[in-house]
This record gives sequence, structure tokens and C-alpha cells, in this order.
Amino acid sequence: MTNIDACIFDLDGVIVDTAKYHYLAWRDLATELGFVFTLDHNERLKGVSRMTSLEILLEVGGVTLDENRKLELADQKNRQYVSYIEKMTPDEILPGVIDFLKSIRSAGIKTAIGSASKNTPLILDRLQLNSYFDVVIDGNKVSEAKPNPEVFLKGAYELGVSPSNCIVFEDAAAGVEAAIRGGMKCVGIGKPENLPGANLVVAGFENFTVEEMFNIEKK
Repeated sequence: MTNIDACIFDLDGVIVDTAKYHYLAWRDLATELGFVFTLDHNERLKGVSRMTSLEILLEVGGVTLDENRKLELADQKNRQYVSYIEKMTPDEILPGVIDFLKSIRSAGIKTAIGSASKNTPLILDRLQLNSYFDVVIDGNKVSEAKPNPEVFLKGAYELGVSPSNCIVFEDAAAGVEAAIRGGMKCVGIGKPENLPGANLVVAGFENFTVEEMFNIEKK
């Protein structure tokens, strides 16, 4: 028997690779501001809020701005990002995701999205994924960014399950920390060195089974 009642999934980098579109939008903004923003710089933006991401970008460029200008630029970046994701199609869902979602739902396990992105509804709509999730918690519903566990705890609450009976799927260190702080188990998607604290790290959902997930409970 297993005590897993629900799986909560981050969106960006777990279900779909929207990170490339975030990067392009941030890079466009940096170019406008007169400096180069690289993929290595972009690693620092994973799992953090839009405004924190902007602060990091400005730090990289050595640019100081007032708060009103920062808000304008954050909004500009988001409009650019939305222009990219509005063109997304279901074939951008990461390999193995649909099969895994089908298998856990067939096993009677509830599912939720727990993402900082305020564009989550648009992305799920473009990917035609709404029917796979019982609950969607996104940046429009929470006030605290990861590593605060609010997004995952709210997901568990709306699903009607105990946090201790949830497994979170995350690709960012801040998200792993949020899951652990929320009293949940966590499967990291990516490289072990980037996801300290995860109970298990896998490269992706291809060949990842429900049985392997259940085994986390025994570790």
C-alpha cells in the first residue's frame, strides 16, 4: 500500500519547457538595456518570482532603476513572454508527461499544478492539459514565492489531502526546498547536483513509472 494521495507538479521545466521563452524575453530586455544576458546568467532565475528575476537581471547588467521603471520593465518582459507562449502547441509537452499523468490518475491519485507563473492558465489552455489536473494553483492565487511552501500547501488544501501524502515534481532548487518545507516528498526533474534535498532525481518522465514513485515512500 502507498500513502501517496496526490501529485503536485511545477509547470515550467517539468510539464513543458517554457524556460526557453522566459530566457528569450529576458534576453530581449537586457539587449534593450544595453548588456548581454547569457544562459548561464539565466540559471539564477529558475524558480523565482518575476520581480526577483528582474532584480537579478539588473544586477548582471549593473543597472540601477527606480521602482516605477522596474514595474514597467517587468510588465514589458511579460508581454514579450506571452507573445511567445501564445504560439505554443501540445507537441511541446515534455516526453513521457502525458503517459505518466494518465497512469497516476488511473491509480486514483489526485493531481495539481503548483506554479509561480501567472500565465499558467494560458499555457495549460495552449497545451490542452486542463483535463489532467484537479486543481491549479498559480501566481494569481499565492502571495509568497518559492522556496516558501505556500503554493504547494494551497494545492494540498484544495485537493483535500494531507501535505505528508503529496509528492511534488520540481526542476528548481527553490521548488524542492518549498516542497520539503511543506512536509512533502519531492521528485526532482533534472540533474542531482542542481536539486539538493530531493528524495529522488530523474532526468524526465520517459520510463518513469508509478511503481518507482511509490518506492519513494519506502526510502
